[in-house]
Amino acid sequence: MISARVASILLTAALVMRMAPLLQAAEVGPTKGALIVVGGNMQDERIVKRFIDLAGGPDSPIVVIPTAGGAENYDQYWQGLRQFKDAGAKNLTVLHTYDRTVADTEKFVEPLTHARGVFFDGGRQWRLADAYLNTLTHRELQNLLNRGGVIGGSSAGATIIGSFLVRGDTKGNETMIGDHTAGLGFLKNVGIDQHLLKRNRVFDMLEVIRAYPNLLGIGIDEDTAIVVEGDQFEVIGKSYVVIYDNQRQIPPNGSFYFLAAGDRYNLKTREATRPTPRLEPIDRVKRISPQK
Repeated sequence: MISARVASILLTAALVMRMAPLLQAAEVGPTKGALIVVGGNMQDERIVKRFIDLAGGPDSPIVVIPTAGGAENYDQYWQGLRQFKDAGAKNLTVLHTYDRTVADTEKFVEPLTHARGVFFDGGRQWRLADAYLNTLTHRELQNLLNRGGVIGGSSAGATIIGSFLVRGDTKGNETMIGDHTAGLGFLKNVGIDQHLLKRNRVFDMLEVIRAYPNLLGIGIDEDTAIVVEGDQFEVIGKSYVVIYDNQRQIPPNGSFYFLAAGDRYNLKTREATRPTPRLEPIDRVKRISPQK
């Protein structure tokens, strides 16, 4: 017979092993909190309501950052708040600067310290990088996730969420690999494109994953979003999400594949599933053997 102490140790070890998958930090997505990444032209109120729900409900403090838009000034009367108000949000703050020194101050980031949700609006993503990358604002955004909040973004606000900044060139948005290539990195080793089908951009991301073979490319069409929690995401909205992955493709030459609303994706294993009576792999997508 084993002693009570040994039995207790064995039981504890068994529980730790059983819980190990739950205790592992996410490798691609946020370890805590959530992300909502929208492909632009966010009209579906269900997407906005999902963001508000993840922030804790209509009374939770939400910060909206319109800096990508490039206007001379934004204030609390900015019309971009309307869709959040219409969806029920009651505690909204506009936060904006183009000045990195301002973004790096305690005074500027104060609204972020108690926010439960932050949303980046559209425009040009390099403006967000210039203003906020590697500043105190950037740190407080990570702190928001760490306490279980949600960060969202649409169009340019979607792309800045990834680690690789697609279409980040200051001279125009047609250049895929431009003079700005670093995003805020809330999704690691990921590049995000938007307005995908509406603007006929389906093939553009191939340039990026050819230049960076290990990068995961995610293209999101308008009025469509991915909801990321940990290393998993779900597709919601009206259209499609496209996956660009050198590791999993459709043989013999299918370099990308589509996900529809309700589909799930594992960012760590890069496996997509479709809900039926049980989750099933997406048809025809196969693991690609590394080239020697």
